Amino acid sequence: MYNFLYKAVFRLHNCERGFESKTKHSLLIKRSSQYRFRGTVKGERMKDEDSMPGLERLADQLGKTKLRPVHEWHPASTGDMALRIARNGTWYYRDSPINRRRLVRLLASVMRKDDDGYCLVTPTEKLRIRVEDAPFLIVEMEQDGAGDTQRLLFRTNVDDVIAVDEHHPIVVTNDPLTGEPSPYVRVRDRLDALISRPVFYQLADLAVERDGTHSGELGVWSCSSFFVLGQSS
Repeated sequence: MYNFLYKAVFRLHNCERGFESKTKHSLLIKRSSQYRFRGTVKGERMKDEDSMPGLERLADQLGKTKLRPVHEWHPASTGDMALRIARNGTWYYRDSPINRRRLVRLLASVMRKDDDGYCLVTPTEKLRIRVEDAPFLIVEMEQDGAGDTQRLLFRTNVDDVIAVDEHHPIVVTNDPLTGEPSPYVRVRDRLDALISRPVFYQLADLAVERDGTHSGELGVWSCSSFFVLGQSS
């Protein structure tokens, strides 16, 4: 299974500028591993990060993820890939979970959302994939400051770190039948992350009621913006 996936990804990257096909494998794996968090995922903690406070660790990684210019690529070759991202953030290939985190991060680095759905894309090829809910999952949160100067940092299951702000807003939708909330945050472009239940509970602990004309709204401040989580009872 993994050999096929690696070949698919390296085929996607085959014409990417600056990479030779023989060295591309090691370069991509090296790059993807440079940005992983090892502080909260079992088996991936580094000794030099063990003593780093969570806020310092996330702030240190903010904005360091290398993004590829996927929106500049418009390949003529398209197809479908038997790859699925479950609501809990697990990636599956032909209904078998992908347990290699480096491979998941590599796949995520070339993902985008088009009008026809989610896909993996490079200059020469586009492969559509299936996403059950959101492509990413927020698994960690850290808080800095208080009040309207507060800053919230999120880490995704593929180790992207974002600061919640006007460009990365929190949006909560409610199931029309059960009323159960589903909170999301924009990670990049049209790609969102579902906020995991433990992190949402942390947000709820920080929630305050908004003053003024929007009284009755409960939410959180981050980077001078207010994000509504729900209504006060």
